[in-house]
Amino acid sequence: MGEVWRPHVTVAAVIEREGRFLFVEEETEFGVRLNQPAGHWEPGESLVDAVVRETLEESRLRFVPNAVVGVYQWTRPDGALTYLRFAFSGKVTGEEPDRALDEGILRTLWLAPEEVEAAGREGRLRSPMVLACVRDWREGRRYSLDLIRYLAG
Repeated sequence: MGEVWRPHVTVAAVIEREGRFLFVEEETEFGVRLNQPAGHWEPGESLVDAVVRETLEESRLRFVPNAVVGVYQWTRPDGALTYLRFAFSGKVTGEEPDRALDEGILRTLWLAPEEVEAAGREGRLRSPMVLACVRDWREGRRYSLDLIRYLAG
């Protein structure tokens, strides 16, 4: 019997402020890359809870999701991993400036759409999902949080 295939489920926050998008610069196995605040969904939490947690851990910002931007499926070119990303938009309601950033996060940045596009052309984004999220947000894609139903216990 072979190994059971399982995608890696992740969440991401697409946060825009004054025409710029929140990004984190992070160390990865492929070098330093740019990503939205994002990470893996953990056992026992809803997807909304996961994106709130990941945003705080990676940016020190308190995030309140208000819409789903999209759901993205991507397999790495080496075929080793498949990701299923749930991207949320919303508002920042505060900051915890004394909080340490997650391990591997170097800093946060606010990037203009042109800078994100350039980073994509230069291969500096964590995955193609990163640019797809920004493009979808800019095109006005927003879906109700009711799209995702959390049935506890």
